[in-house]
Amino acid sequence: MARIFYTVLFHLLLPLVLLRLLWRARHAPDYLKRVHERFGFGIPAMSGGLWVHAVSVGETQAAAPLINAWRAANPGQPVFVTTMTPTGSARVQAIWGDAVLHTYAPYDLPWAWALFLRRVRPHALVVMETELWPNMIHSARARGIPVLLANARLSQRSARGYAAGSWLTRPMLGELSHVAAQDEPTATRFRQLGVVPERISITGSVKFDITPPPGIEQAAHQLHVEWKLAHRLVIVAASTHSGEDIPVLMAFSAIRARHKHALLILVPRHPERFENVASLVRQKRFTLARRSRHEAVTPDTAVLLGDSMGELMLWYALADVAFVGGSLVPVGGHNFLEPMALDVPTLAGPHVHNFQSIADEMVTAGALQLVGAEELPRACCLLLDHPEQANARVIAAREVLERNRGALQRQLALIAGLRTHEPAPVHA
Repeated sequence: MARIFYTVLFHLLLPLVLLRLLWRARHAPDYLKRVHERFGFGIPAMSGGLWVHAVSVGETQAAAPLINAWRAANPGQPVFVTTMTPTGSARVQAIWGDAVLHTYAPYDLPWAWALFLRRVRPHALVVMETELWPNMIHSARARGIPVLLANARLSQRSARGYAAGSWLTRPMLGELSHVAAQDEPTATRFRQLGVVPERISITGSVKFDITPPPGIEQAAHQLHVEWKLAHRLVIVAASTHSGEDIPVLMAFSAIRARHKHALLILVPRHPERFENVASLVRQKRFTLARRSRHEAVTPDTAVLLGDSMGELMLWYALADVAFVGGSLVPVGGHNFLEPMALDVPTLAGPHVHNFQSIADEMVTAGALQLVGAEELPRACCLLLDHPEQANARVIAAREVLERNRGALQRQLALIAGLRTHEPAPVHA
């Protein structure tokens, strides 16, 4: 009954959902492309193989090593990736091109999922991190498709929300075949929400199994020479959100007072913010180059706006110091393991609840410093002025990364187990 009530409510709210889509399309027109996929139409056919559901860029990036390893172990088997956002869709295309099938995930309506699953009949569904939808999970299980929640994370705040809606979330969680939790606090929260302990494994995070893309350091070296960066310090501010760009630019002003030739590579998280951030840079009277326009970085360029897609690891490979955004404002942070994997000393703001246990371990090891907006310029200058401290931070990060590797293989084993011991279908 709970899911029926939720479905009726979703249908009633559908006009608001579509209005929100239109509103987002004002700044990101790609939201109005392929809308039919969001209702289960125009879906390519797939039989067997693996279906992986991610939300956006972060989840797609986290899924990449898992998908790549699964494809290597299962040659010839198809993979279907669904996302919810245009940026996630663009990331799928950038990583795999036509090597995987891809559409937007339908809205969480039973008939939309029925249309989708008439075309897509995988051996298993892997849902990345926390992207759980009642009708999606039920529709898959009703057709005998086992569901693994991979790389699962659940903050205390999110767990409280799940508990408040337990009338709906408890039956949904009960239909999961297995939960691969990143850490013990996540496992405990899922147990408290009603997932039986036998269906929970603590695997760690596949984010620790990150490896830099092939050729990334060579590409960075080429730009380093082309842009004449030999005597310039490079600061990367990545995945910034609204409310973070001005503090970052103010911090950069303070850094330029000590290092007048420093270059800031500023990378907003969402494409719809590119124009606004470019205006902010000009208002602060910094000389600006835009990557999307292939504008040259010259010795006079103070800020490069990274308004392209899929090049964040390239910018990290150029960096002397990295700041990872979504953390000065209460978004929850983004993946600071990416710059660390490239031996870049890394800073983040205090709001890192999306990566809390990883952040705690990195901070304890001396590999990561969490700073507020006021502390950011001093923390950057400390790392730029004292290479021995920056190097100590890099070494500590390497040790933590190495100590936590292995989640990828553990989660691959869980997927293989789902295929071997496929549960009986539940009734629709």
